[in-house]
Amino acid sequence: MSTPNLRVRPLWRDRNFAVFWAVQTTSAFGDAFALVALPLLVLQATGSVAQMGLLTGVAGAGAIATGLFAGMVVDRIDRRRLMIWCDVARAVLYGAIPVCWAIEPQVWLLYAVMACASVFSMLFQVGYVAAVPNLVDRDRIVEANSRLQTTDAIAHVAGPVLAGAVAASFGSTVAIALDAVSFAVSVAGLVSIRLRTRAVDPGEAPAWRDVRTSFVTGLRFLWASPVLRAVTMLLTVITFLSLGLLDVFIYRVRTELGHGDGAVGYLLGFAGAGTILGAALTARLRRRWGFGTCWLTSYVVCGIAVALMGVTGALAVADGAALAYGAGMALAGICSMSLRQQLTPDRLLGRVTAAFWTLHSALGPVGAVVLTALVAHFGARGPLLAVGGVFLVVVAIGLFSPIRQRDPQPAEAPPDPSGPRTATSTDVR
Repeated sequence: MSTPNLRVRPLWRDRNFAVFWAVQTTSAFGDAFALVALPLLVLQATGSVAQMGLLTGVAGAGAIATGLFAGMVVDRIDRRRLMIWCDVARAVLYGAIPVCWAIEPQVWLLYAVMACASVFSMLFQVGYVAAVPNLVDRDRIVEANSRLQTTDAIAHVAGPVLAGAVAASFGSTVAIALDAVSFAVSVAGLVSIRLRTRAVDPGEAPAWRDVRTSFVTGLRFLWASPVLRAVTMLLTVITFLSLGLLDVFIYRVRTELGHGDGAVGYLLGFAGAGTILGAALTARLRRRWGFGTCWLTSYVVCGIAVALMGVTGALAVADGAALAYGAGMALAGICSMSLRQQLTPDRLLGRVTAAFWTLHSALGPVGAVVLTALVAHFGARGPLLAVGGVFLVVVAIGLFSPIRQRDPQPAEAPPDPSGPRTATSTDVR
């Protein structure tokens, strides 16, 4: 009997991870409920699709603005406690909607809730990513992300269906109330677990200069690591192109191929199934192929799928392309997120994550506007072929970059401009 055998126990037998996994899956289902119920509530109250878009825009603007300082907060505050308070705040905010609606509907409340909730959501998401390396060993990060993202994908495929059924039977406010309950469940789970935390010096309290420099600090680290620099630059291009692709897929099937809403539903179902498949296979493929091959192969699959969507006239082929696209994007996304977690020092992980997400969140909507405008003028075939070709160009560039490495190693971290740190790592699980 050897020591290595003792280290390969299934993650679900690790109590801390199992509880974290379970409550975050519950919270993901709650998020999916809100994703459907809030727009429905706005539409029922105002009858305006523009109001629905404005609500989404308010949430997006709040998330982008929060990304500028979220990293500093995550790196300066106990991550478990931060996530707990974020979920407490979101439970209260979303819980206020059905309470208020039971008295008298107030549309302004939805905008206030979404503006505030987007701040706490961004803080939570950055803390969530930064907490995973404090939850599992470094060599289990990819496996942990694969499990978390698989159930998250399941929640976002099944959740809207369940939300629609609940909203139809009991009303949209009941679906939003269930989202609030899911945050309360998350709080209970987070309270019961422990992370690998570091002792923080009282002198490390956040300062205003940290807010000004935290975003730049994250970008500086991404730039200093050859492999993360290459991944960030190429992913910026991919994100610019990909955010609007699902809308274009829907337009292609519904308008250009002449199929009905049922066909669109199946297309989205196949794309969701692909996401689940890619997430579930990530840990196994990452171990077998290494980072470079996994990441580059993912975008080969995506590029071919996008181009195929542009040329096919068969619905079955379009569904297969959506499946392949979803799988490729999930595999690449989990691989790149896990790589950042593995290569980034714990003291910088919040700022690096926030900088990376903010960069892509800011450019993605611009790309979606450009892509859909091109499709409106020229049809979907040409733009989809062009996007598929760019995906393959990105892969070709990646083959001549540090991305091709099987197991990239950490580079030396740049000095932290916010001051010296005296933190130590302690396993308190």
